[in-house]
Amino acid sequence: MNDHKQKMQEQKEAVDKRIKQAKDKKGLILILTGDGKGKSSSAFGMVARALGHKMHCGVVQFIKGAMSTGEERFFKRFPEEVEYHVTGDGYTWNTQDREGDIATAERGWNIAKSMLANPEFDLIVLDELNIVLNMEYLDLDKVLEDLNSRPYRQHVIITGRGAPEKLIEAADTVSEVKLIKHAFQSGIQAQKGIEL
Repeated sequence: MNDHKQKMQEQKEAVDKRIKQAKDKKGLILILTGDGKGKSSSAFGMVARALGHKMHCGVVQFIKGAMSTGEERFFKRFPEEVEYHVTGDGYTWNTQDREGDIATAERGWNIAKSMLANPEFDLIVLDELNIVLNMEYLDLDKVLEDLNSRPYRQHVIITGRGAPEKLIEAADTVSEVKLIKHAFQSGIQAQKGIEL
């Protein structure tokens, strides 16, 4: 047996053993954070994957709202499969109204909370929730309580920069998207189909 084949066989045996040991099925909390581009894009990719499995999905977008996005336009084509809410008033540096941003975040959380309490939702995306929590527009302990009270098999994906440490600790999977280079740094506007 050549070296490559032997190495791949050993890797296969190790992976197969881990798969066999993984017995639990439960709803996951996934965190997508970091300064890089692609956190929301990844979450919406998982919504598309879930729809392929005939799962019922919910989306609550915090912060975003001042501009329409491609994902909003796309997923609103499937109102039976995806309940989609845009609850933000735009980026906080544009609104410059802490009390207003808190009130908007609370309205958005009320929608999210009703989804989290509903076992008909298989997967929920809470887009840019990390930013809302980082800015202390919502009480983190209350958010964690609501997340932990959700139906056992319900998946939740939370996106945004600056995920709070307590939320990271509560999550099952955490991925950090690292910024290496971004077109905006070169003076290029946000592009339809890429950022919008």
